Amino acid sequence: MSEWKARRFWKSAEVEPAEGGFRVTLDGKPVMTPGKHPLILPTRALADAVAAEWDAQPEVIAPLAMPLTRAANSAIEKVAPQFDAVADMLGAYGGTDLLSYRATEPADLTRRQAEGWNPLLDWAGDHYGAPLAVTEGLMPVAQDADALARLRARIGELDAYELTALHDLVTLPGSLILGLAVLDGRLTADEAHAAARIDEEFQAERWGRDAEADTAAEGRLTAMRNAERLLSLLKS
Repeated sequence: MSEWKARRFWKSAEVEPAEGGFRVTLDGKPVMTPGKHPLILPTRALADAVAAEWDAQPEVIAPLAMPLTRAANSAIEKVAPQFDAVADMLGAYGGTDLLSYRATEPADLTRRQAEGWNPLLDWAGDHYGAPLAVTEGLMPVAQDADALARLRARIGELDAYELTALHDLVTLPGSLILGLAVLDGRLTADEAHAAARIDEEFQAERWGRDAEADTAAEGRLTAMRNAERLLSLLKS
């Protein structure tokens, strides 16, 4: 028995002003979230991009080809109702940030980590007043509570859409500093992804590439690029 798939039922997607922002309509009917909430976009640029995703859909709808629509749904249905819990979860990454944990050997790897990560920790210390400590190996290092509080305060300044974007920029590389660096323009998504993969690329050079791992990494990069694009459209 074949799996049922949703099919395109509209001719065109349009954008119109709505209370609180803009909405996308399909042949004049407003798009709703899966939970039947109005899909209100905060900027015209984001609304236009979401409408373009709907217009680009083939006969059989492909939800994975609509990353901005899915992000908007998440912002409305998942992030906004539990904003503080999501912000706390992302803030906790600062306590175990990838950039704080360094290899003890070999020397080439420790050099790459220092060259790639030290400038970002220095930037976080200057930009947020939040210097993070560094340790070698797997032994945990306690971070300064005031530094973590300042990082959490920056997260608290965001709206639900920005927090949705930051979620992927933090959780995919495993670093609050990398996520905030993209959020605040210190890095691009590609640069943050590369910084997070210093260890993996070193191992691939040494032992050979793994096709499955490379595919997974490419998926993470795509998601981080989508989050970066969402941030850009929110600023437009």
